[in-house]
Amino acid sequence: MIHHWQHLSAPELAELAGPDGVAVLALGAIEQHGPHLPLSTDLDIACGLQAAACERLDPRLQVFLLPALALGASEEHSGFAGTLALTPEQMSGQIQAIGEGLHRAGLRRLVILNAHGGNIGWLGPAALGLRRRYGMLVVKANYMLFNQPEHLLGAEELRHGLHGGQAETAMMLYLHPERVRTEQLRRFASVAERLPPEAVLGPEGEAAWAWMAEDLNPAGVVGDAAAATPELGGLLIEHYAGRLARVIGEAAAVDLDGFEPQATC
Repeated sequence: MIHHWQHLSAPELAELAGPDGVAVLALGAIEQHGPHLPLSTDLDIACGLQAAACERLDPRLQVFLLPALALGASEEHSGFAGTLALTPEQMSGQIQAIGEGLHRAGLRRLVILNAHGGNIGWLGPAALGLRRRYGMLVVKANYMLFNQPEHLLGAEELRHGLHGGQAETAMMLYLHPERVRTEQLRRFASVAERLPPEAVLGPEGEAAWAWMAEDLNPAGVVGDAAAATPELGGLLIEHYAGRLARVIGEAAAVDLDGFEPQATC
């Protein structure tokens, strides 16, 4: 059964929560996504994937949807108007506080659904901290690191369209078409396209460099947004939500015997 954490009363939560329940936390960002997408794009996609995944879950599971975290670590987009960013340390502090609340409620399983690449770096140490301190299973479900739908997106788009490109634009056209500025859709070339195909160095290559969004394209986005369609967006949501539903189901089945808190140094 799906429970929205904030809609429960305290006694209801105390009765329902238990070590077999799974809490799900959607992480987004409020940051620039070029001239065609809203600042809420990552948050909208995270919430859309969460809703679609819930439709695919075994109804016997006890799943607790936490209030989504809108702000993320978005320093790489700070050169554009509208970006609201927290530091990695602030983001990690929020996760630690939420984990403590789950621990007090008796929950030991947390799936973090992340839809913003800038959150990946700090998420690992934060998750490990909850494992060590409270003996929790903390799953880092970065949807952009799931098995990629190569049958839906071409190799070049998968390689270069990492922000505001075809995939994100298509999912937004499916989830919230009224928020997409369709008259602004075009192909945003990445500086990485100038590199030789065999290069191992690049913004997201085997050896990645640190970048600000404007380093990749003056508009702060890259990828072929003009090729996005609502139909493609629906297929992408189906693909990623299916993977997420599987992650949640498998998290509920993990045997937590031996997941004991570790003494702090």
